[in-house]
Amino acid sequence: MRATIEARRDLGPDYEAALIESFVERLDATIAARVRAEMEGNGFRAHHPYAPPPPPPRKGGNPAITIALGSMGIGIPLTAIAAGNAGTAGLLLAWGGIVAINFAHAIGRWRSRD
Repeated sequence: MRATIEARRDLGPDYEAALIESFVERLDATIAARVRAEMEGNGFRAHHPYAPPPPPPRKGGNPAITIALGSMGIGIPLTAIAAGNAGTAGLLLAWGGIVAINFAHAIGRWRSRD
């Protein structure tokens, strides 16, 4: 502010409007920087016109991953039990059921997208 007043004294009243406008712009930039720093310090993300929007909140985990991991978790002991008790037929029946469950889940997800 002192520099602006000194410049007005040196340049005269003809440049007063330009000096005031320049001072207000610098003041505005300083205030904006302080507000941005304060917001970022409190965990807020400062808005930038070219920043991508934040991702939408997720409602839960990916059910396809849950089904796949569940299939593997059930499939390993089921393979041992079915192959040990019923041989190849039991093994094929056990894994046929697991494949059918995964296929039904995939079809359900595919239909819900439409």
